[in-house]
Amino acid sequence: MKTKLVIFGITGDLSRRKLLPALKEIVQSGEFKDLSIVGVSRRDVHVAELVETATNSEILTDLTTIFTMDLARAEDYVRLRHYLDLQEDEQALIYLSVPPSAAADIVDFLGLAGLNTNNVKLLFEKPFGFDLASAQDYIERTGHYYEEAQIYRIDHYMAKEVAAEVIRLRSNAESSEHQWGNVSVASVDIIATEKIGIEDRATFYEETGALRDFIQGHLMQLLSLVLMDLKGPFTISDIASRRFKALEQLNDANPADAKRAQYEGYQEEVKNPGSQTETFASVLLTSNDERWLGTPLRLTTGKNLDHKGSAIVIRYHDGTEDSFAEEKIVAKDSKLPDAYERVLVEAIRGRKYIFTTSPEILRSWEIVTPIQKAWAMDNQPLALYKPGSTIEEIL
Repeated sequence: MKTKLVIFGITGDLSRRKLLPALKEIVQSGEFKDLSIVGVSRRDVHVAELVETATNSEILTDLTTIFTMDLARAEDYVRLRHYLDLQEDEQALIYLSVPPSAAADIVDFLGLAGLNTNNVKLLFEKPFGFDLASAQDYIERTGHYYEEAQIYRIDHYMAKEVAAEVIRLRSNAESSEHQWGNVSVASVDIIATEKIGIEDRATFYEETGALRDFIQGHLMQLLSLVLMDLKGPFTISDIASRRFKALEQLNDANPADAKRAQYEGYQEEVKNPGSQTETFASVLLTSNDERWLGTPLRLTTGKNLDHKGSAIVIRYHDGTEDSFAEEKIVAKDSKLPDAYERVLVEAIRGRKYIFTTSPEILRSWEIVTPIQKAWAMDNQPLALYKPGSTIEEIL
């Protein structure tokens, strides 16, 4: 099937750093020969300069065209529909590499213009709302014009090799030395750390913080992979429903079991003295699933720490542990595909197991809502940590 990939925000940072380089690798693989790229922009763009600067290659130049439009004009979306001229044996992937507030409006315009037929798929970037109410509104607005099967919500951590490694291990867990559950497992830690601070994302980070940016999305999704029940007949397409079941069985977070902090110098960076935005967060969760009763489940993330990395650490009662660290897995095989390559390839194929569903999003927000409410009412200055600190020093 011929695929027309429509990228709203093709000149933006994500497109230049991630999407276009990923598309270069996909095209070089030769697997998808009927792929074309339509970049949507408010202004004229020099195609060759854009793609060659982003990819150090000319391979995408002849495959890419630019469609200029005003994103606030309904008639321009009708022009886009005519420009794409989708046939029954073609599909359009519409990648919204734009802020969430803009994405919701674009979806409305696309739907009104009739760009919502069964051969149209929408790809969204996180965040999927800023709390439970906004997530519900976002999902309801999108649902006016598109079925859930057409919606691909991207959490790139689910496309990372660490997630794939856990799925591989889980598929063989019953034959391993340790049983997957509280009989063998003493604790689960899921960690994502960065050495850098917020860099040039002050506005975004002040509105978001570590809890929303990483724990509610990325780390909660990885935790669901660890906890999901794989008993009985199982295929890759069942993963999303089993992740959701695992999230359903998690207890809502207790604010007393959550820790937040902020690195020294953050308030000067964002020019907001007294900012209550956390750059470090750690949350202890529990499950009411009988397989996991009593097992501590900790999600931790932070910026400006001593090292960059993402890992899932399973500690067993016998003193041993399994650790799945992204950097170690990648170091073993430099040919592993980038997360955004996986995202695009699976969307083209129509395989949704690495994408986040609406029920998962809402349940994740429900779990962290008690913490959000407690922190919103707490006006005490945040604990501070020095840049380069370790997780242990902060906790």
